[in-house]
Amino acid sequence: MDKSQTEMNILVTPEMANFSGKMHGGAMLKVLDEVAFTTAIQYCGNYAVTLSVDQVLFKNPVEIGEFVTFLASVNYTGRTSMEVGIKVIAKNLKEQVVRHTHSCFFTMVAVDEQGHAIAVPPLKPSTELTKRRYNDALRRRQQRIDNQKK
Repeated sequence: MDKSQTEMNILVTPEMANFSGKMHGGAMLKVLDEVAFTTAIQYCGNYAVTLSVDQVLFKNPVEIGEFVTFLASVNYTGRTSMEVGIKVIAKNLKEQVVRHTHSCFFTMVAVDEQGHAIAVPPLKPSTELTKRRYNDALRRRQQRIDNQKK
């Protein structure tokens, strides 16, 4: 994988459970933020902070004991920000059943040691997939800007 992509894995353990015995949504959001951070810092080489979280889609619950894979990529870069898209896949290890459970987009901002925003390397999409992700991210960025004006 190139430095704009990250794959992370966890085993969902009992302390992550909600009252219905599934992975707690807050626990999932915490891991998603860690994955976005890891992807952003790997890409830009600097510390990064979360600016926004968009379109968190909880498609399917994650069961305790499942193995969860987070597939993340930098889809777009601005001057100091990066959009990180994350797809979550859960695998029931006993039954060998795999499901797409979550999708979301994080906007991360690179910062220096004083916490000031700093420039990130421009993303240069080269495949049809990365070009599509880049263009989709541009549309989401424009929607965020339009929504802030309201």
